[in-house]
Amino acid sequence: MTTAAPHSKILLVEDDTQIFNEIKSLMSFLGHETAYASTLDELKANLNQHDFTAILLGRFHDLSAQKQAVSVIDEYKDRYQVVLFNQPAENFEKYHSQNPSVIAHLDMPLTHQPVVDALARAKEFHDKTREEGSAACREMLDNIPKLVGQSAAMQYVRTMIEQVARTDASVLILGESGTGKEVVARNVHALSNRCKHSFVPVNCGAIPGDLLESELFGHEKGAFTGAISSRQGRFELAEEGTLFLDEIGDMSLPMQVKLLRVLQERTFERVGSNKSINADVRILAATHRNLEQQIGDGKFREDLFYRLNVFPIELPALRERLDDVPYLLQNQIEKLEREKRGSVRLTAAATEALCQYRWPGNVRELANLVERLTILFPGGVVDIKNLPPKYLPATVKGSKAAFNPSLMFGNCDEDDEDEEIIAAQPSVATAAATESPLPMVAVTESATELEITADGLNLKEHLAQMEIKLIKQALDNTDGVVAHAAKLLQMRRTTLVEKLKKYGINN
Repeated sequence: MTTAAPHSKILLVEDDTQIFNEIKSLMSFLGHETAYASTLDELKANLNQHDFTAILLGRFHDLSAQKQAVSVIDEYKDRYQVVLFNQPAENFEKYHSQNPSVIAHLDMPLTHQPVVDALARAKEFHDKTREEGSAACREMLDNIPKLVGQSAAMQYVRTMIEQVARTDASVLILGESGTGKEVVARNVHALSNRCKHSFVPVNCGAIPGDLLESELFGHEKGAFTGAISSRQGRFELAEEGTLFLDEIGDMSLPMQVKLLRVLQERTFERVGSNKSINADVRILAATHRNLEQQIGDGKFREDLFYRLNVFPIELPALRERLDDVPYLLQNQIEKLEREKRGSVRLTAAATEALCQYRWPGNVRELANLVERLTILFPGGVVDIKNLPPKYLPATVKGSKAAFNPSLMFGNCDEDDEDEEIIAAQPSVATAAATESPLPMVAVTESATELEITADGLNLKEHLAQMEIKLIKQALDNTDGVVAHAAKLLQMRRTTLVEKLKKYGINN
């Protein structure tokens, strides 16, 4: 006996609950999970929120509702195949001629083999469509910016994206300027069922209010002075895809009213036209503003806020996830290298300093800094003394290791690695180790004793050997726990990890 693969999901559209219960039992026997839609609203909600192997389309006793149901399903013909039942056989030819995704008609009462054969055809189409869609989405994911970082905050954001992407729910992305709100929006789109269609961004704060309506909805020729031809708006360009409304908090109140109407009715008109156009578009919005405060100030409509705020995703500021700074620096360097726009390397001391900076401009500021350094030091090694003054920790400003303008256009060579030893001293790293209650590493007499012979002394090598001894001693005293060893040495864990790699110390 042929049965369906486990967990296949069938959408049953029928307003007779008795028929639904009978068919549900059959679907369960065949290994299918069955969802039920007995109204148009339930049908739309199911199609927007779930993925189905096939649609079993029965009958609505209201003929108007029946026609509307067929029209609604027709919008999803690229995703699902439809099997008719509980309808006159002649309906099959009529519906199939209009929509090739209608593939079969089943006589009532349903019998085993015709159902299995029809659903097998539908599943084959569904699996092929998903495979093609997955390939398209994988290609898109490879070409969009990534959410970089291993902090708990960023892992939570990635989880939220994965949970909401496959639905059609509106998403409101919140966060300071430069935190990567558009990156989140692009990732939501790439992981969604709409990934094969367009992602259309529009910055609501960059377009004058009197032009935004035409930008979103399009216009007809002669609609206003300068409209020399008809033009599609962003809603039409995003049909079956995703429309990203960036800086939604800057939208004027009159425009908010018009947007709310489109979200409610899923139709709009071009400027200068009275013809309604259906909008099958997913809305993602973003803002750096506090919309709830703007509602209280009368600057943002409460009803629009709740339309957009179905699923909020809040991005943390970079100062709240400083442990991600090394990952972001490396990612940005690799991006510039891929684009053949230059390369640069940062010493552990420079990275340590940047991990203590507060980053008011967030990830965008970090990306700009890396690009600036690749221009100033192409292919070179950037140490703490090469960083602009604003990026230096307070404990370093004014010291010998502080920024030296004369070095900005000099060469950075391997000798700059000497500064890693300076940067490892408490003057740079104390801020990261103030809460450690652990005892300090005891520096033995042999570790500090120097003997300069007639042949001289390689100070760099001697200091490196001393550093290795102290690192190993700290690891021994903390049973190999790198985080605790870093506290003993008054440095950040990431700095110690870099030194372990540099010296080849196996922990």
